[in-house]
Amino acid sequence: MPDRDETPETIATYLRLRGLQPSGRWRSRRRTATDDDENQPFTSGRDPKGLGDVIADLTRQSGWDVQLSREDLVLRWAEVAGEETARHASPVALADGILTVQCDSTAWAKNLHLMRTAITTQLVKAFPQSGVQSVRFVGPDVPSWKWGPRAVPGRGPRDTYG
Repeated sequence: MPDRDETPETIATYLRLRGLQPSGRWRSRRRTATDDDENQPFTSGRDPKGLGDVIADLTRQSGWDVQLSREDLVLRWAEVAGEETARHASPVALADGILTVQCDSTAWAKNLHLMRTAITTQLVKAFPQSGVQSVRFVGPDVPSWKWGPRAVPGRGPRDTYG
């Protein structure tokens, strides 16, 4: 193939136009074509977003939706369960789809256990992303006399509260 200096100008122009032998000058003048709609006026996506939309996108992309829904469930427990119930029962744990609620007394635990399906339905409707599948109601923590230095093997005394 002959050098560029020896090639006639008409053939060199033809070769450049066909993309076979571009000149250095052609490369410096070439523009980069952008197909980016983000920089075009009056296209979708150019309108400013609200702060709530931006935060919702951030939490969704970061995978925080489930944890935030669980936190919201704890904070809004009084709205879902009712004021009277919230005074006597509070959520303490959520693991494997089971929400554990600790009550002031065993009477409250049994009463809420009978209302479990209604409460579970309200929780699932209000917080679908929290992953609540069932609710477990437990009574108050009482001391156990089965462990420690003064534990008696076997049944032991039964008139402790007597």
